[in-house]
Amino acid sequence: MGSEGEEQETPLTRRSGDPVENFKRTGTVWTAIAHIITGVIGAGVLSLAWSTAQLGWVAGPLTMVVFAATTIFSASLLSDCYKSPNPEFGPTRNQSYMEAVQFYLGDKSRRICGLFVQESLYGGGIAYTITAAISARAIRKSDCYHKEGHDAPCDYGYTLYMLLFGGVQIVVSQIPDFHNMAWLSVLSTVMSFSYSFIGLGLGIAKVIENGQLKGSIGGVPKETIPAKLWLVFQALGDIIFSYPYSIILLEIQDTLKSPPPENQNMKKASMAAMCIATFFYLFCGCFGYAAFGSDTPGNLLTGFGFYEPYWLIDFANACIIVHLIGGYQVYSQPLFAYAERWFSGKFPNSGFVNDFYALKLPLLPIFRLNPFRLCFRTIYVISTTVIAMMFPYFNQVLGVLGALNYWPLAIYFPVEMYFVQRNIGAWTRKWIVLQTYSIVCLLVSIVALCGSLEGLIIAKLS
Repeated sequence: MGSEGEEQETPLTRRSGDPVENFKRTGTVWTAIAHIITGVIGAGVLSLAWSTAQLGWVAGPLTMVVFAATTIFSASLLSDCYKSPNPEFGPTRNQSYMEAVQFYLGDKSRRICGLFVQESLYGGGIAYTITAAISARAIRKSDCYHKEGHDAPCDYGYTLYMLLFGGVQIVVSQIPDFHNMAWLSVLSTVMSFSYSFIGLGLGIAKVIENGQLKGSIGGVPKETIPAKLWLVFQALGDIIFSYPYSIILLEIQDTLKSPPPENQNMKKASMAAMCIATFFYLFCGCFGYAAFGSDTPGNLLTGFGFYEPYWLIDFANACIIVHLIGGYQVYSQPLFAYAERWFSGKFPNSGFVNDFYALKLPLLPIFRLNPFRLCFRTIYVISTTVIAMMFPYFNQVLGVLGALNYWPLAIYFPVEMYFVQRNIGAWTRKWIVLQTYSIVCLLVSIVALCGSLEGLIIAKLS
């Protein structure tokens, strides 16, 4: 609704199947920034040095800046779609990405979008499980290298650490919704800053130790042009994964109080969060590449380009794990909310789905336990853990997820919804510009997906 949504916080039309509870929205620009950074700065930042190494000194940083700009632009379009015009009752909130697509584009588009949204949220949980396990294993390897020497055979598996991370998520997943997890997002944001600064500091220290900036304009050389292109395409997929957060944007915006209008605060939060994220991305990616050149590891803090100080490596990876606990929830809560709304609407008389029971544990406040929530969220966490154990390939999985979801969720649907929301006619100047923007992003997504799938297949077969 743009700047026209300056009404006070009053009851708006409730969607069919929405929870009956009326939450008091108390979020601010600062809490929104924390939620965004928690969702954005996570697994992706650790692969950016490798991505920069594949693209080179010019294309690497430029690609990060371009994707930051497209993310801010698309977030601006989507934030204007939060409130829908309703002539009879006044503006209606679209509390999730799916609700917005349903209202503006209809049921067919909602079904198609739903496949991408659920797959993206689910894939984010898998990626975060993989990354957390890699970091946990890196702590053990770091201690082993410190005690036994850098050439010691410190080889450990991932399975135990994935199971431990899954166990933690089963507990944390019982947090009811976004309105109750601001503290977790703030903690996760602090952790993301911590390990990003550590990675940056270690990269700078390594550059000083080397006495030179490694790397080249063209990036890591390869024997054949096709081999080079596959890695460049995969690097694009990894960078794409690091930016978009469109599928959680409206859930975050729904936590904001008004006035001022929610879309204005969300645009400010998006701009600030993307600037902060891009700053870290550029510095971590560039200094990581400058430190190691063609030998840049796929994961900056777990690839063991750095061995000492081992305690700092351990601390950085511990920060990653804590951050990913919150990041997992940021991406899982919208899926939880969607499933619970659907089942509540489908089975309104089911006590298993709708009833809550007070649970009091020693030294803890009373917790409202819902049987369906407990079972569904537990099964969800178990399934993401099992799939992560089957495909523990960091760079490749990130690339596939990033490329597969970037165009439909971060570009196509926000653009199409914006056309309807602002009544933009076909073949007008703005329509042509936005459609061209969408087509270019589609082509980038296709080549990135091809490169990432090729890398995943090779990793699985090797």
